Amino acid sequence: MNRFPSRLLPLAGLLTVEIALGAGLFVVAFAIFFYLSRVVFVQHSMALDNWAAGVVDRWRHAAPGLTAPVRFVTFFASLPFLLPAGIVVPLLLRWAGRPRAAQELVVAMLGGVLLNQLLKWYFGRPRPSNALLQSLGLSFPSGHAMLGMTFYGGLAWVLARYFGRRGWAVPLLLWVGLIGLTRVYLHVHYATDVLAGFAGGAGWLVVCRAGLRLFRKEEGEVLGE
Repeated sequence: MNRFPSRLLPLAGLLTVEIALGAGLFVVAFAIFFYLSRVVFVQHSMALDNWAAGVVDRWRHAAPGLTAPVRFVTFFASLPFLLPAGIVVPLLLRWAGRPRAAQELVVAMLGGVLLNQLLKWYFGRPRPSNALLQSLGLSFPSGHAMLGMTFYGGLAWVLARYFGRRGWAVPLLLWVGLIGLTRVYLHVHYATDVLAGFAGGAGWLVVCRAGLRLFRKEEGEVLGE
């Protein structure tokens, strides 16, 4: 009879403001992802996608020189960049004496890649036919948007949590938003793909963080910490 309350006490210790905010973010991210999936695959609406494509096309026609810097920006959430960055950054974190931060970033990235591929396979949406940049694979949700949110959002969390650098969160998240915009500009993704990628990445970060926290707490109990 005494074991049940004793099991509840550690869980009650997790009910902090941080967890409450994380739960709220997850609910919002899930709701956005669910809504976008219904718009695209149930209602078959292209209204948002067509409007966004028209906006970026006007930008490109007004300033043709934008295409080169857009291609440069989009590289920073591509596999050739994220793969080495996903190795080098955790190594630097370990060297800085933050092995837990390194573990969090590695787990977030590996899980994000797997989840993104599973979602792409499940929804099976083809890419736009008028892409300005050759890209392989399916379209929904955008891998650049989802993995960009996972990597840069995870890095923002690590800098704030372990180094007290909360001011980096805004520029890193703005950078993610800019990368997502490049995918629409280059017509390699629809706007709904990018928004779903942002939502999926944010939701996964919350789940990953909560899962690691629970695992470490249980591990600490087993080790008697």
